[in-house]
Amino acid sequence: MKELIIKDLFVSVEGKMILKGVNLKIENNEMVALLGPNGHGKSTLLNAIMGHPRYKIEQGQILLDGEDITSLDVDVRAKRGLFMAFQNPPEVSGVETMDFYKEMINSHREQDNPVGLFQFYNMLKKGYKEVDLPEDMNTRHLNEGFSGGEKKRNEIMQMRLLNPSLCMLDEIDSGLDVDSIKTISNVINSQKENGTSFLVISHYARLFELIKPTRAAIMINGKIAVDGDASLIQRVDTEGYDWIRKEYGIEVKKEDDKKPVVLETCAVKKVK
Repeated sequence: MKELIIKDLFVSVEGKMILKGVNLKIENNEMVALLGPNGHGKSTLLNAIMGHPRYKIEQGQILLDGEDITSLDVDVRAKRGLFMAFQNPPEVSGVETMDFYKEMINSHREQDNPVGLFQFYNMLKKGYKEVDLPEDMNTRHLNEGFSGGEKKRNEIMQMRLLNPSLCMLDEIDSGLDVDSIKTISNVINSQKENGTSFLVISHYARLFELIKPTRAAIMINGKIAVDGDASLIQRVDTEGYDWIRKEYGIEVKKEDDKKPVVLETCAVKKVK
């Protein structure tokens, strides 16, 4: 991927406008942290980029390497190199994980060039070792009965098997203990070395410390309010969002006045 450009993007969900003119650019091999209070549109942006049909694009464009992909179906975008790890991966009863992986890989290959059996098993063996999951999980139904942490590592496993050009991670660290966060961070860093760009929403500053974003963007009220270098992560961590109001004149609408925004829930401290 050379670049992903989001231009003046307005997105609604079930008739409610969530994104209200988002502009964002992600260049080749960048690691971009996406910060902001809960309910301000971070997950909506990722789903809109991926093409989730529930998220209706009312205005704007999504350009991938100069191509307008705004109206392309999800599977076409995936074949263009986009990948999204779910915040809450669904359970798929009746579908063995191994079969899902094989079909997933082949859907990104030419029909007359399916993945070979030996190559496929080697890919699974290497992948399961990287994400620290037992290989026998490949015979279980996809995500069924998996713990929260297993589901998230399973998402990272899919990333490795597909080797996308742009990977979007929506709170990939939720449900993981400290050791598991280190494990997936190592895999993410390894994937970045392959040339993959990242857009990452995270619960914890700890993940950002390990994957070292090259940039950070702060989403407020459905727009990118501030876009800058990774020092923004530390500033939000220590100062909250009050400085955005003071410096940019932007009032931060709270999702729930009785529920403070804290570091453990959206990578920031309490809003004053």
